[in-house]
Amino acid sequence: MQALAVSLLLTHCGPKVEPAEPEAAPPEPEPAQPAPEPAAVAAEEKAEPTPEELERQAALQKLKEDRARLKEDHTAEVARWTPELHAEAKTLAEKSYASGRAAIDAALKAKYRKPANAARDKDRHPLETLEFFGFQPTQTVLEYGPGEGYYTELLAPALAKKGQLIITNTDPNGPPEARSTYYAERVQLLLERSPELFGKVKTVIFDPSEPKLGLEGSVDLALLMRSLHGMVNAGSLDAWLKEIHTALKPKGVLGVEQHRSNPDANPEESAKLGYLPEAWVIQKIEAAGFTLQKKSEINANPKDTKDHPKGVWNLPPSLADGDQDREKYVGIGESDRMTLKFIKK
Repeated sequence: MQALAVSLLLTHCGPKVEPAEPEAAPPEPEPAQPAPEPAAVAAEEKAEPTPEELERQAALQKLKEDRARLKEDHTAEVARWTPELHAEAKTLAEKSYASGRAAIDAALKAKYRKPANAARDKDRHPLETLEFFGFQPTQTVLEYGPGEGYYTELLAPALAKKGQLIITNTDPNGPPEARSTYYAERVQLLLERSPELFGKVKTVIFDPSEPKLGLEGSVDLALLMRSLHGMVNAGSLDAWLKEIHTALKPKGVLGVEQHRSNPDANPEESAKLGYLPEAWVIQKIEAAGFTLQKKSEINANPKDTKDHPKGVWNLPPSLADGDQDREKYVGIGESDRMTLKFIKK
């Protein structure tokens, strides 16, 4: 009995045992962050430019470099034009010439000529070429796209006294990012260089997208010197031939000098390299209302293989690859060119 009492006493009076704490629940996972919006990604990381954008950037950079070089060249040319050269130009422009040959010969010998132009005479044969076209100092002559003025500096004094030189140009005040504006600026600077030489030259400003001359029946001789490929590339050849046909007097002459491709070349493709097939050129011009009177090999060059990576621009005077293969291209000389004389029907 005593033992039972002790047992009961321990049971009711011993320390109370608390139940164990339950295990802590695992932490809730962090909520997922929403994916950034596309605009935020674009803001943080700019998209790579497209090939077209890269091409445009390269073209604008090249244009910027060309403008800087043009400014340097113009400054140097203005400095080169001494009072003696201005006087020489004035004398030649005021002189009357007995023939076209005499007029061009006098201009070829002039000291005012840009040295780089004079160096090209051996390849371009200007005296023989203009004589082949029937040039006379009493004519009204249209020169399409004078470029850097190779023929302009010969024709201007020859026609100043008794004839008229008309040149085409795009707008020098056009969009600054347009290559055509740069070319127009170059021509404008050429004309401003010597009022004595170029003061009587008439300029026709045209819109490349819609060529118009407004010279109906007033031109004796129109010159397209190494320019047909540019018209083909721009899709304006037919429009230009129509305008020139309208500008010429009855029996007026169209003189063409053009880089000549291989006979079987595709004109649309070869034009991108500056060349055109001769038979195709003749067919296109005759279809525009002209008759081929005669052709000449004055400007032929059998050394021109016509397979250069950058076309005619690999050859002098451009030498598009700089010093790379320079000796090779200088050894070839300027391109193989057709020389064609057409008469307006």
